[in-house]
Amino acid sequence: MNDVDFSLWAYLSRTPLLWLSITLGAYCLCDAISRLLDRHPLANPVFHSVILVAIILLLSGTTYGSYFEGAKFIHFLLGPATVALAIPLYRNREVIAKSTLPIGCALLVGSSFGIGSVIVLSSLFGLPRDVLLSIAPKSATAGVSMGIAQSLGGDVSLTAVTTILTGVIGAMTVTPLMNLLRIRDWRARGFAAGLAAHGIGTARALQVHPIAGTFSGVGMGLNAVMTAILVPFALQN
Repeated sequence: MNDVDFSLWAYLSRTPLLWLSITLGAYCLCDAISRLLDRHPLANPVFHSVILVAIILLLSGTTYGSYFEGAKFIHFLLGPATVALAIPLYRNREVIAKSTLPIGCALLVGSSFGIGSVIVLSSLFGLPRDVLLSIAPKSATAGVSMGIAQSLGGDVSLTAVTTILTGVIGAMTVTPLMNLLRIRDWRARGFAAGLAAHGIGTARALQVHPIAGTFSGVGMGLNAVMTAILVPFALQN
């Protein structure tokens, strides 16, 4: 790298919009590849864009703090993006209303199992209590899971990592798993994705079918509330 290139990089690296541009560019690239592969579950754009950005940060020696100065604009948009899920929910409100009973049953079973499985596995592997407090709310959307972990005294950073991993793994496995189980109802497929894999699963469901995306948004929202209620109750001393 010559002096001109180094000076240019030194200037750009101090500009917050650089990392915003790199993040958006990485996602657009990975999303384009996902479209070329006909939205194959393993070609999840969130998963691959995270890896791509991480490699760029590692090679450039950029700290997370410097990166977040630009990426925080995307973080800010998480709220409006979540609220925007109300649009497909409103459009399909009649279909949702007719499915109230199965939604309630699936929510109670799914949320309880998601939390209970973490407690059981943590006990089997002898995980410290602070780790358990951090990973128990992993199936709720990131803002909720991190808030729950913080209120319980868990490690918020660990919660963020496990929540994202849960979403990515859920989004990549939900389609082949539902096909394997021969579940064809888009309501059930979508609700399962939203309940288990929150926002990332909902993004996947919206790509597959509008009804699946609608019910995934329902599952994500209701599970956030249920998790906030059940986790403190299940982990109380």
